[in-house]
Amino acid sequence: MTTPAWDPAQYLRHAGHRARPFTDLLARIPDPPGDAPRIADLGCGPGNVTTLLTARWPTARVTGYDNSAEMLDKAHVDHAGPTPGGGHLDFARADVRTWVPTESYDVIVSNATLQWVPGHVDRFADWISGLVPGGTLAFQVPGNFDSPSHVLMRELAHSARFKDRLADTLRHADAVHTPQAYAERLADLGCAADVWETTYIHLLEGEDPVLDWVKGTGLRPVLTALADDPGVREDFLTAYRAALREAYPAGAHGTPFPFRRIFAVARKEA
Repeated sequence: MTTPAWDPAQYLRHAGHRARPFTDLLARIPDPPGDAPRIADLGCGPGNVTTLLTARWPTARVTGYDNSAEMLDKAHVDHAGPTPGGGHLDFARADVRTWVPTESYDVIVSNATLQWVPGHVDRFADWISGLVPGGTLAFQVPGNFDSPSHVLMRELAHSARFKDRLADTLRHADAVHTPQAYAERLADLGCAADVWETTYIHLLEGEDPVLDWVKGTGLRPVLTALADDPGVREDFLTAYRAALREAYPAGAHGTPFPFRRIFAVARKEA
């Protein structure tokens, strides 16, 4: 899988829809003990949803971690510093694939990141070990890898026209696990696990809005792999755009875009 180059501006074009699953996850996280909880946000991106942690816990000391320099630059400029409630928000470079807590955290959270981390369930033990007793690991991941947006992308990448450049570029359908698998793994690690799934129906606006959405996330590996060949890149986008228009026709109130998400809130034994 190609390591994608990220575009914060493109990602934030659908910031409202993208933040909704995080707010739903945040509502289920129990309040940590203490007056100044320590919180880590793994895969913080441009930091716009990381700020919701400081709104929920105003005195918290929150660090957002990401491996994209572009995303971290945006996060630092827009959000880093003291928070109105007396807490503090900062950001640091880290690779979620290898990150290990070097201090104790009350909450470790990850929003729409773990699908980029092969074998991420094997990281849970280290992260839970880094929680204080009674601390919480919480995450949400997209569960839409069998949806037309991703199936069509993979089929096109493996077609005769593009397979030489893209055959090993994209994530496969097993990029995330079933809710049952997450619940079992977290329970095996001694946590009380609350796992659920939700399908959102986003009504997207504008011309080719589903293409615009995936340009900010799932399509990034393709755009990165073809960045050195604008002609081939445009051929791919032309074919993919046509397929998405057929799969996601516009309705009277926008283009309906069903998006399944998987959530988990795991509390460590006190």
